[in-house]
Amino acid sequence: MQIELIDTFLDLIETRSFHRTAERLRITQSTVSARIQALETAVEAPLFVRSRSGTEPTIEGKRFEPHARALRHEWNQAKRRILVPQRAAHLVRIGIQNDLSALYLGDWVAGFRRALPDTAFYIEPDYSNQMCMDVLTGTLDFAVMFSPKPHPDLHFESVGEVTYSMISTEADRMDLVRVESFVFGHFSPAFQEMHRQLTPELAGAAVSVGQSASVVSLLMASGGAGYVLEKTAADLVAGARFRRVADAPALRQPVYAALHLRDRITPLHRKLTRIVARELAGRI
Repeated sequence: MQIELIDTFLDLIETRSFHRTAERLRITQSTVSARIQALETAVEAPLFVRSRSGTEPTIEGKRFEPHARALRHEWNQAKRRILVPQRAAHLVRIGIQNDLSALYLGDWVAGFRRALPDTAFYIEPDYSNQMCMDVLTGTLDFAVMFSPKPHPDLHFESVGEVTYSMISTEADRMDLVRVESFVFGHFSPAFQEMHRQLTPELAGAAVSVGQSASVVSLLMASGGAGYVLEKTAADLVAGARFRRVADAPALRQPVYAALHLRDRITPLHRKLTRIVARELAGRI
């Protein structure tokens, strides 16, 4: 069976629109229809009903959905597991939240390689939504992220938290921080909401970015204040230009390991989860 049929079916389950699925997959509506018809022929059952009110899965379509997700996941894993680099027994693909990669990637990968010396690793920094999708489809084996996206086929575990501290080139007290030169961090939806609640006077900042490193770049170029990861804050304050904003609240961001539900008790994934949690506990 062509995997494109499964991909099209699952996208249509989500969009409930032949037109929207065609746009998302960058194919024509007639191609979407042809793929669904081919899949219905293969499974010998109607999978969707089209009407003026939209497209809905049939009872058979709803029954087929979990099997389709499993088929897509297994297909992507199978493709990757036959493309293992030379001198390695296995290849593990790992996603890491963009904001964590600069400070934690080295220690995590060193721990991974000590625990799994015959394994090759493909590491990809990314954002939570995309990593959830990649773990779901089997493109990633494991991910470390800020914002879990609940799904029946995904499993999340809390592995710790990271702290963000406010630094400034201009002020060492909150009442001296100017919103005009403040860089607002939206490192995750939960962080953004916490930031707004605890520092509402700074929520109207003209510049808002989603990475600690980007906050640093902006402050280095133009001055001002903003939240950065605590380790980065300590390094910058050790120099001559930056100061801590002493009475600014520390903002703590939870960190989660994400894996496919069927992998939640495998020895490999348990090792990866323990290593991430151990390193976070040692470097908050």
